[in-house]
Amino acid sequence: MKTLIAAAACAAALGTLGTAHADGGNYAIDPTHTFVTFEVVHFGTSTNRARFDRKEGTVQFDRAARSGRVEITIDMASVNSGVAPFDGHLRSKDILDVAEHPTASFVGSQFTFAGDQLTEVAGTLTMLGKSHPVTLKARRFNCYLNPVFKREVCGGDFEAVIQRSLWGVSYGLPAVAPDKVRLLVQVEAIKQ
Repeated sequence: MKTLIAAAACAAALGTLGTAHADGGNYAIDPTHTFVTFEVVHFGTSTNRARFDRKEGTVQFDRAARSGRVEITIDMASVNSGVAPFDGHLRSKDILDVAEHPTASFVGSQFTFAGDQLTEVAGTLTMLGKSHPVTLKARRFNCYLNPVFKREVCGGDFEAVIQRSLWGVSYGLPAVAPDKVRLLVQVEAIKQ
């Protein structure tokens, strides 16, 4: 679950930079319009969901060169399912081990395009002291002139499915929850 969230945040940040209308530059993640959420099936019936409320990041992007770099950091203690006892378990050593590993990060530098449209961002998700590759698929990536900030904002929805056991999250495998976790990142980033 932790991995899923970190991957989502990174994907969101990367997506913010890749729009066809964006010029090269530096972008800062807008925390009020960026959310990293994970979903995991519970006992083969319902889907448990939670999000990380605190995250920060930057993106450098050159559309003409189709290159860039994204760096996102997620405060793992900010996990929020809306159910306090579940949040406490998520923060425990069983799952996210927030006491020992308070943050997760995604660093991505591989941008893939179909024409001028950003389709995915690949990079490395680090959490619980382990690093593995994660590719975030882009949906609805777009840039616009924000009427409040008077600056360009780029963003979209990104997602990946990760295997939580790769990062050492094996609690309840496979009966309580499967190894596969869906990571969703809603992101907007503001040109600096």
